[in-house]
Amino acid sequence: MVETVQGAGVVVTGAGGGIGAALARRFAAEGARVVVNDLDAVKAGAVAEEIGGTALPGDASTVVDAARDVLGGTVDVYCANAGTASGGSEAAGEDVWARAWDVNVMAHVRAAHALLPAWLERGSGRFVSTVSAAGLLTMIGAAPYSVTKHGALAFAEWLSLTYRHRGIKVHAVCPQGVRTDMLAATGSAGDLVLQPTAIEPEDVADALFKGMAEDRFLILPHPEVAGYYQARATDPDRWLTNMNHIQQKWEETR
Repeated sequence: MVETVQGAGVVVTGAGGGIGAALARRFAAEGARVVVNDLDAVKAGAVAEEIGGTALPGDASTVVDAARDVLGGTVDVYCANAGTASGGSEAAGEDVWARAWDVNVMAHVRAAHALLPAWLERGSGRFVSTVSAAGLLTMIGAAPYSVTKHGALAFAEWLSLTYRHRGIKVHAVCPQGVRTDMLAATGSAGDLVLQPTAIEPEDVADALFKGMAEDRFLILPHPEVAGYYQARATDPDRWLTNMNHIQQKWEETR
């Protein structure tokens, strides 16, 4: 158990299902007061009722002030979990790219902007960013998703290096495949790359709580991702060649 979670005010965005719902359930089970945010009001309400939390449906980018009111003036932990799995190449429409940037990156920026003044004043706060292994590596067939998840990771890194000496804790959670509706929507690329090692949303929640207890920034629910990340950094050409082989294999199956 992470002792600081007991009684804490926690916001989880994109919590109507999948990883977000698993995080909301876990925080509630550990004694937190949880605000469940999701664009789908029915799903948010169902999860909130199940865990004894409060549903706050709507755009994750604008939830902080309302959540602060619901929680009695203080948000202790903010889980920037809402995301969009935008597939496509460089030829994806401008609207697809814009939505990916807005949901996967700018929603995190807006939340941090709203949260940090109070956190810095009191000297504590915890920002949990659900990124993806795609933010450390990449994902075939999904340029908007891969690029914006790199952006989400970069922003989380920046928050951590800028404010950690002032009591702000930041965690970047980077799973590969997780058995959710989002994984199902990745189609044949997900079937090839992600499905074989897919884990349950509850496994991601377990990894987060272990990472929080150990005060780690980078949280890898799939431990093998650390080796891939190291290979990418130390021999990028070999890594890119290997990834291109996967790309070719995918093209052959389409």
